[in-house]
Amino acid sequence: MLPERSLPGLHEHRPVLYNLVAVDFEVYGKVHGVHFEEFTKEQADKLGVRGWCMNTAHGTVQGQLQGSEDNIQAMMNWLKSKGSPASEIERAEFRNQQSILELTFNDFTIRRE
Repeated sequence: MLPERSLPGLHEHRPVLYNLVAVDFEVYGKVHGVHFEEFTKEQADKLGVRGWCMNTAHGTVQGQLQGSEDNIQAMMNWLKSKGSPASEIERAEFRNQQSILELTFNDFTIRRE
């Protein structure tokens, strides 16, 4: 009779842990009047990213993102290269990226000035 073998972790039920991150962003270019905020919310919802965005008085869109590291990276790539169909992104800046222990937003919202 062969000895019983167990594979490490086979019977263990561990929750999958994701590296959660938060980052502030600001997008420059033709981002007002082109539904940039609505498309940003739609993309964030698709990726499961939480946070907010809003138009600024100086013609940019700014906000904050929270989520898994992979989804935040995907959202950052979308913000700097895609945006809404009619937008013309000059650049996107990301600041204050940090690891977080928990999400503090329930969803992604559009804020009004």
